[in-house]
Amino acid sequence: MIPVAFDATLNDALDAAAERLDRGRLVAFPTETVYGLGADASRTDAVHRIFAAKGRPSDHPLIVHLAIRTDPLQWAREIPPLAARLIDRFWPGPLTLILPRRSGVGEVAAGGQDSIGLRCPSHPVAQELLSRYATLRRTGPIGIAGPSANRFGHVSPTSARHVCDEFGDLAHDLGDAGILVVDGGDSAVGIESTIVDCTRLDRFGPVLLRPGSVTATMIAEEVGIELRDADREAPRASGTLASHYAPNTPLRLVDASDLGAAPDDVVVWAHSAAAAGHRHEAPCDPVTYAHRLYAALRTLDAMGAREIWIERPPPTAEWAGINDRLMRAAAARSFD
Repeated sequence: MIPVAFDATLNDALDAAAERLDRGRLVAFPTETVYGLGADASRTDAVHRIFAAKGRPSDHPLIVHLAIRTDPLQWAREIPPLAARLIDRFWPGPLTLILPRRSGVGEVAAGGQDSIGLRCPSHPVAQELLSRYATLRRTGPIGIAGPSANRFGHVSPTSARHVCDEFGDLAHDLGDAGILVVDGGDSAVGIESTIVDCTRLDRFGPVLLRPGSVTATMIAEEVGIELRDADREAPRASGTLASHYAPNTPLRLVDASDLGAAPDDVVVWAHSAAAAGHRHEAPCDPVTYAHRLYAALRTLDAMGAREIWIERPPPTAEWAGINDRLMRAAAARSFD
């Protein structure tokens, strides 16, 4: 887990956040992937506040975050053996499982589907918030619905400052529509969780809906089955629209051989030396790259360039989550 000092300020913020969750209000909280915009996943009014704050379509499902000791069967109708193996191996951590939803719970958070996305985050502040809320609430299914704490389709936040920049006055307003931001430091992973569909295992097998730091190779090695690609029958899932994760400045993916042609009104994020005059240096390893990606996009977006050029990463398994985010970000804007 990420080392965090639970000083008086953080403890007070966690107590206030748990109390706000109990009143159906919004909190922004850190996870190891990105910061989430959280509300009680079992409360219709609270979940609707998430959709309203983000400007997110209500049929685009949210992921429910669970405490380490929470039984997923509070939310899921069943836990197939393959899903149980993935829980044992990768929870707490950056893996979301899509499971058959238990009747009568989480329908709004699930976007109206009969499946639900569940994740157990490894960030100690997220776990402490879940634990304090469970103690306060005591009964019923306990979980925090938590999409990324940004406006719908924008670059995800990996720090409390990003959340405040994204929501402005809402991040300082503790009224009904406001958002209490809990600062737990920078997110370590930096891109959203891997999502695996486990609702059709008997006839289709496990399906990779969104790649992330838990790679398809890692999952296949654990369960002995290769993941299939998403198909038309797959459940809707967070962050899987064609256009997503986008800065305001149009973003273009560029091969290393084309970087030297970057015009003066373009900013470049690359690790090749070909664009030395315009280049902001990108990491060469996927772990560091993912950690820095969204912060870099926000920095480049603020520079006022006509376009952002990003050197296309390698098309290998360990870069799959990064390539997924960049392709969706590049799909969001048209070019002159």
